[in-house]
Amino acid sequence: MRLFRIDYSNQADEQLMLLFQKGDKKAFEHIYNRYANHLVNFFYQKLWQNQLKAEDAAQDIFTKLIVNPQLFDAKQNFKTWVFSVAYNRCKNEYKKQEVRRNTNYDVPEYHQNASDNILSDEHLDQSEFAAALRKTLNGMAEKHALVFKLRHDDNLSMKEIAEILQINEGTVKSRLHYATKYLASELSVYRKIIEK
Repeated sequence: MRLFRIDYSNQADEQLMLLFQKGDKKAFEHIYNRYANHLVNFFYQKLWQNQLKAEDAAQDIFTKLIVNPQLFDAKQNFKTWVFSVAYNRCKNEYKKQEVRRNTNYDVPEYHQNASDNILSDEHLDQSEFAAALRKTLNGMAEKHALVFKLRHDDNLSMKEIAEILQINEGTVKSRLHYATKYLASELSVYRKIIEK
């Protein structure tokens, strides 16, 4: 009997999940390595830029998959599925936050201390641009900001975004176009940084 090694790095996400559902723990490690940072970044943007909350939310998704690998149907696209789960998790967090607000229980806002490091002008400009971009995105309608973040932060395709948000691709394109146009107008002062 000839044994062969599986090249996990070249396996599609769905194939890795099939292997994991059959008990292959190494396959799960590869799925985790592919998506952990993407999910933490997604949650960080959506959950009040709270790193701890973002890490907990991402870990929770993977923990549920470890406990019940059958949650994922291998006929689906894994990337679309996992971001749909993440998006729904955010909606649940917003509902919880609203309930807390309505019960007059104040949850302390996450506060990040300013860095003591001295930055070069270029880094300072990029840092200012990143802060201005975040602020502008947070001030936009959620439906436009979310499409922009999914496309540019998470590198999802139009089709994947449409599936996650359960809207058609034309709507995704329209929202992305609006968001891009709005950001270009609002952040025109940073054009030199954008063009670098």
